Amino acid sequence: QAQLVESGGGLVQTGGSLKLSCAASGRTIGAYAMAWFRRAPGKEREFVAAITWSGDSTQYADSVKGRFTISRDNDKNMMYLEMHMLEPEDTGVYYCAAGRTLSAVVVRGPEIDFGGWGQGTQVTVSS
Repeated sequence: QAQLVESGGGLVQTGGSLKLSCAASGRTIGAYAMAWFRRAPGKEREFVAAITWSGDSTQYADSVKGRFTISRDNDKNMMYLEMHMLEPEDTGVYYCAAGRTLSAVVVRGPEIDFGGWGQGTQVTVSS
C-alpha cells in the first residue's frame, strides 16, 4: 500500500530551524503535486506550502512566506520543508500530502492514492 511518512520534527527554540522530510513508498510522487499542512493544538489543520510535480512552482501560506522553503527530489521519492526563524505559532503536527494538481492538494488535501493523511511529525517551538 502506498503511503507518505513524515519525519524530522522536534523541539526547537524560537528562531531555530528544522528540516522536515516526507518519504513516499509504494508509488512514485513524480506525477503529483505535493504539500505540507499542519495542525496546531486545538485548531483546524491548515495549509502551509505546496509544490508542483516538477518543482517549478510553489505556494506558501502568508504566515510562513520568507521563512519556509518547500522542495522535492522525485528521484528519491522525497519532499522536504526547510523551516527557519521558527516561532511558537509554528508549533503543531506537520503532515505531507499528494494531489493531482497544485490547486487540488491545497484545497482538498491528500488524494487517496497515498492512503490519505499520515501520522505526521511533531514540531514544537519553545518561547
